[in-house]
Amino acid sequence: MQKEKKGKHFIQNPVYEGGLKAMRAFISQHKKYPDKALKEKVEGTVFIKYTINYKGKVIDAKVLKSLGGGCDEEAVRIVKLLKFHVPKNRGIKVKFFKNIQIHFRLPKKKEKPQSEPQQQQQISYTVTTSQPKKEVDKEEKGGGGYTIKINY
Repeated sequence: MQKEKKGKHFIQNPVYEGGLKAMRAFISQHKKYPDKALKEKVEGTVFIKYTINYKGKVIDAKVLKSLGGGCDEEAVRIVKLLKFHVPKNRGIKVKFFKNIQIHFRLPKKKEKPQSEPQQQQQISYTVTTSQPKKEVDKEEKGGGGYTIKINY
């Protein structure tokens, strides 16, 4: 009978499914820039400390560094949507504390090109076909030729 191999750490940390890239994608997909922050042109980073229970659900989130303009509430809302995978820790129900930074950057304005009257394009087609002349040799059968000319 072999002994069960012990892990490197006694308590294993929770992991977000898909890793850090997937977490960033989830946050950017669900993040909505608050209207008040847009009007006031608030930009920056919100620092949050959150608690994960033994089931992998975020049960508490506190703002460590505030930004204002509704960004704090939005960051807390996003963090509470996260779900983690918590490996079994020898039957012990453990709470985990983690920190996260959520960045709020103003969306870049798309510059509209000056409206110029668009010129209408004229498209003309020229199709010419030619029939082969009556041939002396019946073995050489040539097909008809054609030319397509397109002008823009």
